[in-house]
Amino acid sequence: MSTADQRAPLPERAADTTAEQPWPVRLLSMKIADYVEKMSVLWVEGQVVQLTRRPGQRTAYLTLRDPDVDMSLSVAIQVNALDAMAAPVGQGARVVLQAKPVFWTQRGTLMLDARQIRPVGVGELLARVEHLKRVLASEGLFDAERKRPLPFLPHTVGLVCGRASAAEKDVVENARRRWPTVRFEIREVAVQGPSAVAEVTGALAELDALPHVDVIVIARGGGSVEDLLPFSNEAMVRAVASARTPVVSAIGHDVDTPLLDHVADWRASTPTDAGKRVVPDAQAERHGIRQSRERARRSLAARVTDERRHLVALRSRPVMANPAAVLEAHRAELGALADRAHHRVLAAVHRAQDQVGHLRAQVRTLSPQSTLDRGYAVVQHRDGRVVTDRDEVEVDELLRVRVARGDFATRVVGLP
Repeated sequence: MSTADQRAPLPERAADTTAEQPWPVRLLSMKIADYVEKMSVLWVEGQVVQLTRRPGQRTAYLTLRDPDVDMSLSVAIQVNALDAMAAPVGQGARVVLQAKPVFWTQRGTLMLDARQIRPVGVGELLARVEHLKRVLASEGLFDAERKRPLPFLPHTVGLVCGRASAAEKDVVENARRRWPTVRFEIREVAVQGPSAVAEVTGALAELDALPHVDVIVIARGGGSVEDLLPFSNEAMVRAVASARTPVVSAIGHDVDTPLLDHVADWRASTPTDAGKRVVPDAQAERHGIRQSRERARRSLAARVTDERRHLVALRSRPVMANPAAVLEAHRAELGALADRAHHRVLAAVHRAQDQVGHLRAQVRTLSPQSTLDRGYAVVQHRDGRVVTDRDEVEVDELLRVRVARGDFATRVVGLP
């Protein structure tokens, strides 16, 4: 028995394979082909990026690319299906295909065997753009609150434009005409066709990562509706919304309004307008500085004049001509107050003297001495007690008699 006959049977399912029992490449290719063969005929939409049609052959080949991501498939289609179209298919055209997926085991590639092909009309594309516009607007990507102001004088302007395009010339020349020293980081990419979305988005991400780039301009001249469709692509619109650097949209002319205009932080009507918007006008700024300096000079001169007038008015006052004048008024007031106080004190003293005189007279009138001067006498016992009652006196008692001028002793010789 041979070695091949002794080998264990191959697993039926992919999940049953192991390192000891793997599938050979031919079997994997056959399994994939069987799985793909079970798929139904389907309709698929994409963008034609390459079409190969050789004279005398019944089959043409094209590459169908997803317009939103960098992904494509090869397609084989009968020449008579292409000839049945109303207009020839060109590179960049949007089409829908009825096709059957086919896996080629020999080359290990997947392709589509197309049966029918139809162009996607401009009206349908615009309807899809309008639907996408409503979806993005509902997410808030177009809100004015999320838009950032452009810098007054950017360090460097990032520019995404076509290769050797008039839009690049319009932006750069108009910006340098206004501010001659402005610097640019320019990325020349495809701005139409199947690779436009990927190249513009990649250039935007590259410029957004540069710290010295303060504003990014995406510029392109006018064109047909189909030419401007990449600037309404959802992937590009979301990339602009996610950028940290302010973005200026300068696509087409005034009548062209791709979705990029709505999500950008500033919409320029033309590339020329973008060049005028991203930098200030040096001449206008110099004129503004001159005007500001002149206003400041006039304001300062008026202030000095007012202060000088105020000083002159202060110096012309009497108090400044004779600084002692203000003291004279206070001195006179103090003198008047002192005189009034002196007079009041004297008046009070005189009144007090008169009152003392009256009191003295009253005291003299009411004093015992005054009574004695009128002839009365005061009789006292030897111990000084005043005799007030006749019964207090005894016979032969020695009494003291005080008269107006002196006193003398007397003895009681008898009582009646």
